[in-house]
Amino acid sequence: MDSETRLAQDARRTSHLGGDVQSLRPRNPRGSTVTELVEHLEALGAHPVLEHQSSEEDVRGISMDSRAVRPADLYVALPGAKAHGAQFAQKALEAQAHAILTDTAGVRMIREANLSLDGCSLLVCDSLRPVIGSLAALIYGSQDYKGLNRYAVTGTNGKTTTSYLLRAILRQAGRRVGLIGTIQVMIEDDVFPTENTTPDIIVLQQLLARMRACGIDTVIMEVSSHALAEGRVAGIEFDTAVFTNLSQDHLDYHKTMECYAHAKAQLFALLSEAGCKTCKTAVINADDAAGEIMRANSHCPVLSYGVDAPAALMAQNIHLAQDRMRFSLVHTHFGARTLTIGLTGLFNVYNVLAAVGAALAEHVSIEDSLTALEAFSGVPGRFEFVRAGQDFSVIVDYAHTPDGMENVLRTARAVTPGRIIAVFGCGGDRDRTKRPIMGQMAAKLADIIVLTSDNPRTEDPARILDEVETGVLPVLGGKTYEKLVDRRTAIFHAVRAAAPGDSVIILGKGHETYQILKDGTIHFDDREIAAEAIRSVL
Repeated sequence: MDSETRLAQDARRTSHLGGDVQSLRPRNPRGSTVTELVEHLEALGAHPVLEHQSSEEDVRGISMDSRAVRPADLYVALPGAKAHGAQFAQKALEAQAHAILTDTAGVRMIREANLSLDGCSLLVCDSLRPVIGSLAALIYGSQDYKGLNRYAVTGTNGKTTTSYLLRAILRQAGRRVGLIGTIQVMIEDDVFPTENTTPDIIVLQQLLARMRACGIDTVIMEVSSHALAEGRVAGIEFDTAVFTNLSQDHLDYHKTMECYAHAKAQLFALLSEAGCKTCKTAVINADDAAGEIMRANSHCPVLSYGVDAPAALMAQNIHLAQDRMRFSLVHTHFGARTLTIGLTGLFNVYNVLAAVGAALAEHVSIEDSLTALEAFSGVPGRFEFVRAGQDFSVIVDYAHTPDGMENVLRTARAVTPGRIIAVFGCGGDRDRTKRPIMGQMAAKLADIIVLTSDNPRTEDPARILDEVETGVLPVLGGKTYEKLVDRRTAIFHAVRAAAPGDSVIILGKGHETYQILKDGTIHFDDREIAAEAIRSVL
């Protein structure tokens, strides 16, 4: 399927649903009385105080955003970086919240504002964040996971592709699959756009409840390091956890690679913590050094995979072409099986291994895996070809880390007879230390380098490019180099510079259909702009 066809199909599916994940609240939640909420908090050791009780009508939903409160909701008023949620309690009351849960400071704000609590109970708890997920699970009934298999996929790169590959395999095996990830939420064939790799803890519980109500029996979830550090998956018991790899990213948040690795490792500690059911499996990349950290935090069986290091599941005899690859899957249970799939790149070999390993952990046959993988058509924005009749390649990829960039550019080099033209930038308000590293990587591996804006957010895009440039210039040599702040201009420039046999690699945004600027968010899709640029030179 070409890029334009996929875009059109994605647009139709999304518009058909007419909403986002916030619209996916369960239609018939379990509900809980205020008394049940208090008892639940007491059981969690949270020491709640019921400051005011209005009624015993069921609380039917939960929200941390006053703007999203619906009638009969519990509004959780948390302290934030800039404001306390209690400052917006009036909005929650106007929206007919049945109850407000806040801390001591929040109660004081509500009392000082002389808000009328007619029809609304007020609960106080000074340790809110650890209990929100459990409260949401109680209200929505999502704490009952019986018959629901749950996969978690974590790592710097490859989460999305691995999740999509695993989804294809499990559906081939007859499972009804839900997916929660970077690109979108999927309930079987229904698609909803998302904002975060891992949604907040309340939305997750809403999704799990909604998926169970829709007959989903398997959920695949991309789990980010931020989500683990912030407790967004607290209280969710996973059956299988997958580690793809670890490379530099998010150091603006985690500060050090050690902290970043240990954030990822929390998933594997959660997998086998006290009270969890047995028969868990950790699926770990044996070729990644951080895999040992994940293994050390796993207290359940480990299924290792790799290419170089000895592992339970291995890829051998790898042959890469421009838009496909062939290799042998080798495992003690089924021996060696040859796979041909419409993906390319060594990084995708690892993604395939991770997905097959996760499927094996749940006793899916290798036959189902091979059938699904051989029919797999790719993931939006992951080494995605944009074809409009040109005699050179244009590839869009989400790579936004040094390791991700290296993987994509080395793969492109291996299958490109001509020059590599790299178009990329770095996101604003994110890890600044990786900017010169990515510049250096591009200057070493590409023939023509075009620096441009990514999502600058609140930063000056020109200044971001200056920081990337510090890595480009020392290793540039005699290569062609341009710095064009406007991303549309940069893509057009790269396409117009391409000759037959060249590859234009547009990095950083992948599937994203927007650009985040200081003054707001605008529509911007690299694939659309690339197709337009191609048509302009034909």
